[in-house]
Amino acid sequence: MPEARNPEPLKSPEALNHALRWSLKAALLAAAAFTMSACSVLDRTTHAEALAQPAGLAREQIDTGTFVLTAWSRVARRDQDVTIYLEGDGLASLSSSQPSLDPTPAKATGLTLAAADPASNVAYLARPCQFTPMEVNPRCGVPYWTSRRFSPEVIDAMNVAIDRLASRVPGRRINLVGYSGGAAIAVLVAARRHDVASIRTVAGNLDDEYINQLHGVSAMPESENPIDHARQVANVPQLHFSGADDEVVPPSVAARFIAATGARCAHHRIVPGVAHEGEWAKRWPALLAEQPLCTDR
Repeated sequence: MPEARNPEPLKSPEALNHALRWSLKAALLAAAAFTMSACSVLDRTTHAEALAQPAGLAREQIDTGTFVLTAWSRVARRDQDVTIYLEGDGLASLSSSQPSLDPTPAKATGLTLAAADPASNVAYLARPCQFTPMEVNPRCGVPYWTSRRFSPEVIDAMNVAIDRLASRVPGRRINLVGYSGGAAIAVLVAARRHDVASIRTVAGNLDDEYINQLHGVSAMPESENPIDHARQVANVPQLHFSGADDEVVPPSVAARFIAATGARCAHHRIVPGVAHEGEWAKRWPALLAEQPLCTDR
């Protein structure tokens, strides 16, 4: 016969009340955390709208078939090229070991650059899972803002959205501007297209393998590395802006990429007194005045 077990002693009313109070407290804390997270996302979207509306940038969603992407755009003249700004990685992680549950950027530096651009035709494109409700993006998951952030399916989706934006100025060309991780997207998209007039990057991740080594973080074998495509964009006029005080993406990253292109059409500008998330938008009108050009060698 199996050995008889002593029944567990009944808990006292005081113990039961104590356990109930702790369970209720845990539930309230979980609910509060969920509410704070939801409010945080709403606050980030409200902040983005406050940046976009004064610049005449209207919000829209673009269904690419894999991801629904959020964009803000202003297209006033069909006889001019369009400049498309690509956002950085956003709130990809909370720490070096803890990814975020929503990559929507708190500051949206790419959008601040777009809002500072006075051109007639300006568009801004957020990255997958940024600003777009997760319920309309069933494919969204942590890998798409961490290890797979530059994966082929992400580049395909961004390229489809760029097609849609470019179709509003038929026969015209596009200028790509990428901030931080958006710079990688700009290069990887440009390597697939034949209508890119120029590339500008700001604090750009142009060599993710090198950056990951600098910071001692895991490699991203499921992502494409822009520096591997440097020769494919070597004939596209480019300007790469680095902050002199940037410790996240130091100027050496752009220097490596430019060397890989052959340096005929790609040029480097180091901006003094600016860190990775510095006040790029204030400097942008002056920086934007400089035109990317190819030089004879």
